Amino acid sequence: MGFIKEFKDFAVKGNLVDIAVAFVMGGAFGKVVTSFTEGVVSPLIGLIGGADLTKNMIQLKAAVSDETGKVVQEAVFLKWGDFATAIINFILVAFVMFLVIKGITILKKKEAEAPAAPSSTDQLLMEIRDALKK
Repeated sequence: MGFIKEFKDFAVKGNLVDIAVAFVMGGAFGKVVTSFTEGVVSPLIGLIGGADLTKNMIQLKAAVSDETGKVVQEAVFLKWGDFATAIINFILVAFVMFLVIKGITILKKKEAEAPAAPSSTDQLLMEIRDALKK
């Protein structure tokens, strides 16, 4: 029974649960950022460049066909637009994570700076100390 209890204590610890929640939320947030980049950012960049960013590619090798017209080897493309979109996604996610961590750090700092109210026992001891000083 010791192993099962030890595993239960490990699984229910706050840190592990926090990590699991963060993992799920991070996956969902990644999908939101990808949707935003592909649906909003890429078309706006495409207005400047004339085409959707994800459609930008360079043909490295043309398709090869046999004498009947059947494609024997597909064309090879360098899809730099997809790569640029992934970089934009990464930058957006990293920036938002930076803001979240910075906010949490500020909240923890304020919490640490706030003096804790003395307990009733401490208050009584302080009153006795002050009375003895008189």
